[in-house]
Amino acid sequence: MQPEFMHLALQLAKLAEGRTTPNPLVGAVIVKEGRVVGQGWHRKAGTAHAEIHALRQAGDLARGADIYVTLEPCSHRGRTGPCAKALAEAGVKRVFVAMLDPNPLVAGKGLAYLRQAGIEVVEGVLAAEAARQNIVFLKWISTGLPFVSLKTAMSLDGKVAAKTGHSQWITGSAARERVHHLRDCHDAILTGIGTVLKDDPQLTTRLPQGGKNPLRVIVDSHAQTPLTAKVVCDDLAQTIIAVTEAAPPERIEALRQAGVEVWLIKADTAGRIDLRALLQQLGKAQISSLLLEGGSRLNASFWADNLVDRVYWFIAPKVIGGDAAPGPIGGVGLERVPDMAELEEVEIEKIADDILISGDVSRREGRDVYRTCGRIR
Repeated sequence: MQPEFMHLALQLAKLAEGRTTPNPLVGAVIVKEGRVVGQGWHRKAGTAHAEIHALRQAGDLARGADIYVTLEPCSHRGRTGPCAKALAEAGVKRVFVAMLDPNPLVAGKGLAYLRQAGIEVVEGVLAAEAARQNIVFLKWISTGLPFVSLKTAMSLDGKVAAKTGHSQWITGSAARERVHHLRDCHDAILTGIGTVLKDDPQLTTRLPQGGKNPLRVIVDSHAQTPLTAKVVCDDLAQTIIAVTEAAPPERIEALRQAGVEVWLIKADTAGRIDLRALLQQLGKAQISSLLLEGGSRLNASFWADNLVDRVYWFIAPKVIGGDAAPGPIGGVGLERVPDMAELEEVEIEKIADDILISGDVSRREGRDVYRTCGRIR
């Protein structure tokens, strides 16, 4: 076993970040006599899996070779054929697997098929790294909920806007470009009606090299989104507006006639959108990752309901000041400091003059899902 080949497979898998939903990221490397003879990665749901790309590249050299794959090969037929069968027919000698696939359609069946075919299987090679890479998929397949990343940008004194609400721009152009990279690798982006009314955002990906526009989701209990709003009329991306039964039927119909999709979501005890119910609906629609770009109130609601999995917190070396200027997370707040949520796997990066702090929220639902599914030993 040579872990460097699994490292290569993980690097290949990452090339499709944000493109494989609802499937996981998977990379595969075929090795014969210490030399890479085939490699591949899963590019998009419904297309060939990583193992198939690697087998095609290796050709006859796959017979008697080893393959390193970041996730258990499938044994069922979906939109593509079973990879475990393809590996057996190609005559591979050994299969090194980073982690099992928690999808009930797979869940150990792929490895069982390989072993029954007389192929040696080695599990758990760089399991922790593979599980972390696929934490979005693992959260969705295990809970039915999308993985939620909260993005916010604040000044050095913790303000996201001036007391008037004006907020453009706190961070510099390099940090804003990073935000567009985040949008590019998420399935959907969510904000509230307050942001729509105040800023009329596009909520699209604008990178020099292009990129993928995420699905746009607007939390709008009373269907107040203007028909002239960019998210309604720019035709750059699909938009879903989540409303409650309190929304006037004529407003709902007008929005639908304008071309957006309107979802009726149950209200919480305060009469606002039940955010967990909204996430459940998004999960059913095979949205596995969600970028939250809300205001302080919406951010507070997600935070209070324990729905945030990861944060991307940009800090600019600027001072706004003022008691009335809002911070990133509003709401009532905690009564005791020991009740604070903490971050894990924290990374700190300097982006031009700004700082980005990112990490996983330790109190997230299913916080150990990737440890369990990844069989980290």
